[in-house]
Amino acid sequence: MPELPEVEYTRRLLQRAMAGARISRATTRRANLRYPFPDSFVRRLENQLVRNVFRRAKYLLVELGSRDVLLMHLGMSGSFRVVRAGRGRAGEFAHDAHDHVVFEMSNGNIVIFNDPRRFGFMTVMAASETATHAALGRLGPEPLARTFDAAALAQALRRRKTSLKIALSDQRVVAGLGNIYVSEALHRARLSPKRAASTLVTRSGEPRPALHDLVTAIRDALKQAIRHQYRTGGDDPFLVYDHEGERCPRRGCGGTIRRIVQGGRSTFYCPVCQR
Repeated sequence: MPELPEVEYTRRLLQRAMAGARISRATTRRANLRYPFPDSFVRRLENQLVRNVFRRAKYLLVELGSRDVLLMHLGMSGSFRVVRAGRGRAGEFAHDAHDHVVFEMSNGNIVIFNDPRRFGFMTVMAASETATHAALGRLGPEPLARTFDAAALAQALRRRKTSLKIALSDQRVVAGLGNIYVSEALHRARLSPKRAASTLVTRSGEPRPALHDLVTAIRDALKQAIRHQYRTGGDDPFLVYDHEGERCPRRGCGGTIRRIVQGGRSTFYCPVCQR
């Protein structure tokens, strides 16, 4: 499933392709994705100026001139591609059976949403509704925002007896973190995914030094992953994720990466250097 870095890469792609142009034509090639499209979906999009494209956690928000917002989620397999209308009509590019939504832009770009498993979704709402929308209303802080720091994370973790892996995967604690980058951040911070989350906070609610390290590790893991989205080649960007049985990449460690299951998802970590 796409996590924050992949969604941020997509946001930048859509920003370049759509911002400042109008949606000349919107086409839905089926009645639904994860959920049915609203009856007014096409009508509220067509001829509208795209002012900006934002990301909130793993959600994409396209701000329209009408003060409506197009809310989108990639689901497990969703992705966008952009082609130029000068190379042919939109219909010639939307030939894949899983090309479900097409936006033809006034600047000549054709933006195509492909989703083989159809767990993604799109809807249109008034901008005033986004703060209370079921998908957005209870999200925690953005891990790349200035407001995300050790003090904020301490308040979210101080009473949580669950493991660090489970706590950090909760979107109410940190918005946008997922299975892959929690494992990566915990390895960078030398913290065991099995450690109780509340042990990183003092009784008075202050962050312990390890929590400051974890905040830095989360930021670094995400920033590196975003940069990796723009590089070509097949190099593996992960330190521990999906490296079960391999030697720990930390210099001088000598441990072996282990895989365990937490909350029904795979966790990868080094039992020697992560405590």
